Amino acid sequence: MSEAVAETVAGRFAELYGSAPDGVWAAPGRVNLIGEHTDYNDGFVMPFALPHQAVAAVSRREDGVLRLHSADVEGGVTELHLDALAPESDKNWTAYPAGVVWALREAGHAVTGADIHLASTVPSGAGLSSSAALEVVVALALNDLFSLGLRGWQLARLCQRAENVYVGAPVGIMDQTASACCESGHALFLDTRDLSQRQIPFDLAAEGMRLLVVDTQVKHSHSEGEYGKRRAGCEKGAALLGVDALRDIPYDGLDEALARLGDEEEVRRLVRHVVTEDERVERVVSLLESGETRAIGPVLVEGHASLRDDFRISCPELDLVVDTALTAGALGARMTGGGFGGSAIVLAEEADVEAITKAVTEAFAAAGFTTPRVFEAVPSPGARRLH
Repeated sequence: MSEAVAETVAGRFAELYGSAPDGVWAAPGRVNLIGEHTDYNDGFVMPFALPHQAVAAVSRREDGVLRLHSADVEGGVTELHLDALAPESDKNWTAYPAGVVWALREAGHAVTGADIHLASTVPSGAGLSSSAALEVVVALALNDLFSLGLRGWQLARLCQRAENVYVGAPVGIMDQTASACCESGHALFLDTRDLSQRQIPFDLAAEGMRLLVVDTQVKHSHSEGEYGKRRAGCEKGAALLGVDALRDIPYDGLDEALARLGDEEEVRRLVRHVVTEDERVERVVSLLESGETRAIGPVLVEGHASLRDDFRISCPELDLVVDTALTAGALGARMTGGGFGGSAIVLAEEADVEAITKAVTEAFAAAGFTTPRVFEAVPSPGARRLH
């Protein structure tokens, strides 16, 4: 499959730019199993890579020119000059790859230009990190072509800086790290404070289970205010409690911390979610490592309730997926990603997948919602060179 994709993307590159690319690279989207809105609070997350990926055919240039083209966006080749790249100057899709080039050069890496053609199968706006996949595939290609010697976590950090500063979206480090560092058949237990990682075996098929992604088709955008408001509220909570980040509030000290926040009701809710969510990540790791995979289902449901009631970032479509799936026999379900739309995940016995999918689809039709897109999420490899 990857071979065919690489050939298609390389062929289109040759049509656009008149010669074969120096190489073809891929970087996946991700689903977060548990650990939502903990990454920018220095907490724990647990994503895994999807089979859906951004693929880039790339050749290096020496003349300070960056040429960009996407198979997924109408229009021709965009030509940019490296010396003219400036934060928040670009409101188009090109800001993501251009931001990576800018971030690499800002960090002192001698990138002198490139021709890039991109194609992605990561659903956009579904909370599956299509932008991070785009950034990481470009970063990996340039790392190889210019022999920069950067490791996956270093590329992830540069891609986060590209999105924070160049694009202007206040995202955490999880998405880029997942795309750069995940391994097939595993979930990535990541400490976002020190970027230490552990690969946790997560092979559901071997145990007779499946994890479904239900894309509600409700689009969300992180750079629009609500994400920023939640982040600012978390920072306010940490400041009021006298800690560097909410990660520093111990789970067994949560009640005391909430009492100290007094009548700051909104901040209290945000703090409660982050502290309990970090504990949920640790619980899931423990369950998976002890072979109790089915027991993570109720923890996912707890996570959804916290995102819905404390963080208040769910929506009717996401709640309907979770409620319907559980009624139809799912082991667990929750919204995943930034919120206000996007996707939910459903953990199910293999034998129940068809009935759950049918129940969710029928519930959406009865509610007058757009038909959801349902697909299986198989833990897949992170960013790599294809050709």
